[in-house]
Amino acid sequence: MLYPTPNLSAADLDVLAEVDQMRADLRYELQSVPAVWVGGLRKFLTADAVSASNSIEGFKVSTIDVEDVLAGERDVDVSEENRAETAGYARMMTYIQTLHDVDDFAYSAGFLNALHWMLQGHRHTLNKPAGQWRRGPVYVTSARTPGLVAYTAPPVDQVPVLMRELVDWLNEPSPAHPLVKAAMAHLQLVSIHPWADGNGRMSRSLQTLMIAREGVLASEFSSIEAWLGEPGNTWDYYGVLTRRGSEFRPDQDVGEWLRFNLTAYHQQAQTVRIRVERSRRVWDAASDYLRETSSEDRVVSALHDVAMAGRVRRTRYEQAEGLSTQQAQRDLRDLVRRGVLAPVGRTRARYYVAGESFPAAMLDVAQAPASLVDPYRDRG
Repeated sequence: MLYPTPNLSAADLDVLAEVDQMRADLRYELQSVPAVWVGGLRKFLTADAVSASNSIEGFKVSTIDVEDVLAGERDVDVSEENRAETAGYARMMTYIQTLHDVDDFAYSAGFLNALHWMLQGHRHTLNKPAGQWRRGPVYVTSARTPGLVAYTAPPVDQVPVLMRELVDWLNEPSPAHPLVKAAMAHLQLVSIHPWADGNGRMSRSLQTLMIAREGVLASEFSSIEAWLGEPGNTWDYYGVLTRRGSEFRPDQDVGEWLRFNLTAYHQQAQTVRIRVERSRRVWDAASDYLRETSSEDRVVSALHDVAMAGRVRRTRYEQAEGLSTQQAQRDLRDLVRRGVLAPVGRTRARYYVAGESFPAAMLDVAQAPASLVDPYRDRG
């Protein structure tokens, strides 16, 4: 037996309608901006999701470092363990993003286990197999008191049965809104806890996959993984999961979980909208500056990265603009000579930050404070 999908209240329906409108508006806006800018934004949001979801499990790699790792940089100051976790999650996330328009797609136990292998294959052992259902009991310890058990997953002999039921539920048509079904899929999978490790990230990734399959907007713009990784939100995430009970009890009302996810969708949409607007204004300011200084138009992406992310590496600039290594190096050296950028580090580990002559207007826009609305508490 799985958790039944709760009925939506009038407030829930209003919040969901607002999420749909924000996502539709964002889709329209993204069609009218430079492709290289949208590509950079998608890479940032993917890296942000990977960084945040891994951070919930204790693997701390900043978004900018994840971006560099995904760009193929070897000289990034992260541990080998964190690099492996980042690579595994990114590999799975990249595959998930390619499935948005596959016509004959279907969920299966084999498919879910294959995703788990992408995520956890580097940790495969006899006792904790990757890509296979767990072989024994599993307990989730308390976030506040690690020595205490907060949740005991269903007995191991129930896992295959529950997962067959979940796969059937995933494949069958549903009257529920796709975002609602995606939220419920997250809860179903994390509650069954079918693997020895990696269940939280797999559950969040399943939700992201279902958002991608919805097809309204690329999953990078709708995934709530980055939102969940914010410290305060992570504690709320732990809390709402804890309040489902210490054992698997699907015969309960999980309306609180659904409202939590609708809040996450709403605030993530707000966050992305703010990021898009801020990023567009920084891009425009950079373009204006380059025209005024008779500089090469293509270095706009390098200036944009520095303003929005704090730094740029030659590799990422080279990839963004489709340049040769020599062209990218020459452009960056010229910006350093003019004081627009300042180099940090040597040879392959080098990256570039804002120099003394970096346009202040761009930094002002990039660093402007913003706030989010709570869609339930702040209703007019």
